[in-house]
Amino acid sequence: MTKIRAAVVGYGNIGKFTIQALEAAPDMEIAGVVRRNLGEKPLELTPYPVVTDIRELGHVDVAILCTPTREVEKYALEFLALGINTVDSFDIHTQITALRRSLNEAAVKAGKVSVISAGWDPGSDSIIRTLLEAAAPKGITYTNFGPGMSMGHTVCVKSKPGVKNALSMTMPKGDGMHRRMVYVELRSNSRRGSQSCKGGPLFCFRRNTRYGSGECGCSKGYGPRCAYGAQGCFRADSEPAF
Repeated sequence: MTKIRAAVVGYGNIGKFTIQALEAAPDMEIAGVVRRNLGEKPLELTPYPVVTDIRELGHVDVAILCTPTREVEKYALEFLALGINTVDSFDIHTQITALRRSLNEAAVKAGKVSVISAGWDPGSDSIIRTLLEAAAPKGITYTNFGPGMSMGHTVCVKSKPGVKNALSMTMPKGDGMHRRMVYVELRSNSRRGSQSCKGGPLFCFRRNTRYGSGECGCSKGYGPRCAYGAQGCFRADSEPAF
């Protein structure tokens, strides 16, 4: 059996779980991992080449994009132009149509395939909702998420100027409504981070509360205290969140 050679682009949370999924798939082969900064190679990647340029991996059938959402289009266009199929988990709902237009044009031109927004929401959750709505077409469908960490929102906040560390939690309120609780550790008591996190397509904060040192929720345990000894943290609550 000829296996599909897949390159994993990015090695954050999604990248790590993608490696595990590929290792379990009998028809897939890991060509390697593409990272912006090589640094120290993680022990679990010992069997695979880690490069900064996908062309160093030789023949690649598909690039699985495990990058932050806002970088998906850039990498997908680059790889499609190289004749490599792409799969991503782009999750900004209001921009999916524009992304589809862009990548469809590039994929058709290259004679390749680009699968977009194939994560959880949108993605698997969208399929489950469709199946349930087909079974009960006159019903009202609600999707409740959490409580738990939202990787996409957490990555978004971490990318803001003045932010040292962050954690975004999704808290269900029922009937498809959610509350977004975002804990942010600012650099040098910067207020710029809190301002830059407000608004945009992912957040619409109604209020934010500033905490003192060590009182935010940036720890991986999702507890009420910060594991990083934060100096000047704030929590921003966003509701409703869909």
